[in-house]
Amino acid sequence: QVQLVESGGGLVQPGGSLRLSCVVTGFSVDLYAIGWFRQAPGKEREGVSCISSSGDSTNYADSVKGRFTISRGIPKNMVYLQMNSLKPEDTGVYYCAAARSYDRCGRNNMNYWGKGTLVTVSS
Repeated sequence: QVQLVESGGGLVQPGGSLRLSCVVTGFSVDLYAIGWFRQAPGKEREGVSCISSSGDSTNYADSVKGRFTISRGIPKNMVYLQMNSLKPEDTGVYYCAAARSYDRCGRNNMNYWGKGTLVTVSS
């Protein structure tokens, strides 16, 4: 079974930056699309960004477009989310998750989930 472990969360001031990391292990992990999701207190989990197995295709939620960047490292089992110009509404637990297809990169379609890392944006 595929395992995902997030890291890089913490406390940051509005306008600041953080880089989240996701390490993916298991069978043929470099063949999976990887998505980032977040959940604020009392709210539903929402999609943030997704990247294809090759790294050639990406997508972003409108709320983070132009501020966040998703990328895959070398080897491709390392996935990053660079977050710039952070806002208080970006606060939440951030999860990475794996899907067998980039077309299925959505909250209800992922095959495997990490445990999450907390991001708090506050002055």
